[in-house]
Amino acid sequence: MPETKVALVTGGSRGIGKACAVELAKAGYNIAISYAGNDEAANKTVSELNQLGVKAKAYKFDVSDKEACSKSVSEILSDFGTIHVLVNNAGITRDGLFMRMSSENWEAVINTNLNSAFYMTNSVIKQMIKQREGCIINMSSIVGLMGNAGQTNYSAAKAGLIGFTKSLAKELGSRNIRVNAIAPGFIQTDMTKDLDTEKISEHIPLKRLGLPEDIAKAVKFLAVDAQYITGQVIGVDGGLVV
Repeated sequence: MPETKVALVTGGSRGIGKACAVELAKAGYNIAISYAGNDEAANKTVSELNQLGVKAKAYKFDVSDKEACSKSVSEILSDFGTIHVLVNNAGITRDGLFMRMSSENWEAVINTNLNSAFYMTNSVIKQMIKQREGCIINMSSIVGLMGNAGQTNYSAAKAGLIGFTKSLAKELGSRNIRVNAIAPGFIQTDMTKDLDTEKISEHIPLKRLGLPEDIAKAVKFLAVDAQYITGQVIGVDGGLVV
C-alpha cells in the first residue's frame, strides 16, 4: 500500500485554513492543524476531518513563537511520522494608517504573518530534505503585490512571503521540495465580514468575492497536481490583479 501523506496547515481551524485542511483530507492526506485559541472551532474541524476518513489532530500554539513552533512540529512528527505538505496560512490583521500605527501592531503582524513562515518551515525542512520530498505553500495576498492604504504592516508581511517563497524554491528545488505562494483577493471570511462587499465586487472582474474553497482548491492543485511548479505566486482574486 502507498504511504498516506501528511499535511500541516497553520491557522487550520477556521476560514481559509479549514477549507484547505478539508480539501487536502478529501485528497487523502492525514491532517495536522495549528490554532491559536478557539478550542471549540478546532475540535469541530478535527471531527469533520475524521469523518472524511483520515487521521486528524489539532495543536494549540503561537506560530509567532519560534520555540513553540519547533516543539509542536516535533510533536506532529512523533504523532504522524512525517510531513509532506506545509501550508503557512496563519495570519492576523492590525489595520491602521501608518502615521498612527504602533510598533506593537507592526510587530504583531510581521511576527504572525511572516516570521511564523520562517519558524514553521525551519522546523519541517530537515524532515522534507531527509525524505527528498516536500511541498510548502505560503499564503500571501494581493496586497503583497499592489499594497493597500491602512495595511502597511500586512502588505509588508505578505510581500515578504513572496520573496521568501521565490528564494526558498531556488534553494530547495534540487531536493525535490517545491515552494509556492497563493495570493488571495477578497475572500468571504471573518477578516472581510465588515467590508462593503457589494462595492468591492464592482471592482472585481468576476463580480463576486471568493470563497475559502476557491483558495483550498488552489492549495490542493499545488500540493497534489503541480509537480513541476515551484517558485510561483498564484493569484486567486477573481481577476482583480492582472
